[in-house]
Amino acid sequence: MTQEARELLQKALALPDNERAELAGSLISSLDATVDPDVDAAWQAEVIRRLHEVQSGKVGTISWEEVQQKGRTLLHGE
Repeated sequence: MTQEARELLQKALALPDNERAELAGSLISSLDATVDPDVDAAWQAEVIRRLHEVQSGKVGTISWEEVQQKGRTLLHGE
C-alpha cells in the first residue's frame, strides 16, 4: 500500500460509521461495475422460487432473533 493510500485509509477510518459504510460500498462497487445478465437473471429466478415456496407454505420462516441465536451458536458454541 502506498503512503497516499495509507493516509486515505487513516482519514476514512476517522469518519462516522455511516460515512465509512457508504465509502466502503462505493469502493467495492467501483471494483466491478460489470453486471453479468445471466447471473442477475439466475438470482431473480431464485428469489421468485423462494418467494413462491414461502407463500405456498412449502417452507416456513424463522424470526430474526432465532437467526441471531443460531449465528451465535455457530460462532461461539453458545
